[in-house]
Amino acid sequence: MNQRVIVVANRLPIRRSEDGTWAPSPGGLVTALTPILQRGGTWIGWAGVGSGPPERFRFNDIDHVAVSVSDAEIDDYYLGFCNGTLWPLFHDGIRAPEYHRRWWNAYQRVNHRYAEAVLEHSRPGDLIWIHDYHLLLLPQILRELAPETEIRFFLHIPFPPVELYARLPWRRQLLDGILAADVVGFQTESSTANFRKAASTFAGVEAADHLLRDGGRLIRTQTAPISVDFGTYDAIANSPDTDDRISRIKRELGNPEHILLGADRLDYTKGIDVRLRAYGTLLRQNPDLADRIKLVQIVVPSRQTIGDYSDMRQEIEQLAGRINSVHGGRHRMPVHYTYESLDREELVAYYRAADVMVVTPLVDGMNLVAKEYVASRVDDDGVLLLSEFAGAAHELTEAVRVNPYDVDGVARAMRHAFDMDPAERKRRMQEMRQTVRENDLEAWTRRTLDPSLSPVAV
Repeated sequence: MNQRVIVVANRLPIRRSEDGTWAPSPGGLVTALTPILQRGGTWIGWAGVGSGPPERFRFNDIDHVAVSVSDAEIDDYYLGFCNGTLWPLFHDGIRAPEYHRRWWNAYQRVNHRYAEAVLEHSRPGDLIWIHDYHLLLLPQILRELAPETEIRFFLHIPFPPVELYARLPWRRQLLDGILAADVVGFQTESSTANFRKAASTFAGVEAADHLLRDGGRLIRTQTAPISVDFGTYDAIANSPDTDDRISRIKRELGNPEHILLGADRLDYTKGIDVRLRAYGTLLRQNPDLADRIKLVQIVVPSRQTIGDYSDMRQEIEQLAGRINSVHGGRHRMPVHYTYESLDREELVAYYRAADVMVVTPLVDGMNLVAKEYVASRVDDDGVLLLSEFAGAAHELTEAVRVNPYDVDGVARAMRHAFDMDPAERKRRMQEMRQTVRENDLEAWTRRTLDPSLSPVAV
């Protein structure tokens, strides 16, 4: 792009290490946008530590602006409205959302503070690209203060059906916030359709094709599923170091005949408990398999101060322990459970070692783990079990699709996966790898920043 890009997200793309220095954060969005911003852009977000006036500094050839968020606002804005109201509501109400005016007031204050930082550190002609549910009010605040600014917004989580969205007391305010953007992007067609219906129902906009008319403005909606850096995962998977790691992993697991893998951030939307119950069902129905297969479940710590998350961790660990108690022995555990963050190289080795990747979210905007697994399978082997309620299921059509609410069905799919004919496994994986290769992270970035999507004249 010829325009300078200002990325605005809840967090900066860096984290402070124990020695006080900054290091890049993991994640696809950071990987995708770093080359663009290194040509002259700025990233605005919370640094994850401390509070005070906005701080501008340069790291990795990118200008960073740290927005201040106080401890009280972390409680009310982030843990409260973002993760106690919007997250459960936008994820099909799997957990009951809470609606508190104190949280809402904090959400408004923080969105206004982000707007102040954007206005201070941007200039006319910049493209302001806002990301995710933490900043739904920001487009409108910026539009009112700088009417000629080009604004794009991308929602990384699902947008809920209108029947669920209707419950939100501030439904109109959030829609007005999003509709102030020139381009609004979503992961799936269903999320795009849900937003368009909500905007028509509660904000009175007119919808035609992929355009929305809001008074004298036209807003373009776009479906653009995010992806992974295929080349990076492919290269790591092909490295000799990864081969050594695979041998070590299999040896540490006792060289089982089949390895099933789950790798998820701790969250009640991910269906980790469903996966474990299905695996326990499989072993109960086929006791002989306990000596032949192993489920590796990697859980990455997340939002540990929220009650639902600590409760979920306890439930997962109890399920894993129960399976090992019933179906294991002194030197054999059918479930290998770990609660830690792994670096990308180690995770790719697990992807390569696993015969079956089990991805069973109850609802998910995309789920990049599924795409990472496919990108890592340089041997064109392995089976992906994928929830039909993950955004990735719309693209990875050769995965074995499962309904995560059907425990018996997931158990049958597990058995089907490692009994699958090798030729069918290879055909399915080759087609999925071609899909991810052609629609990788770079393609997503080109699509979402396409200059032809610039403001539409009425």
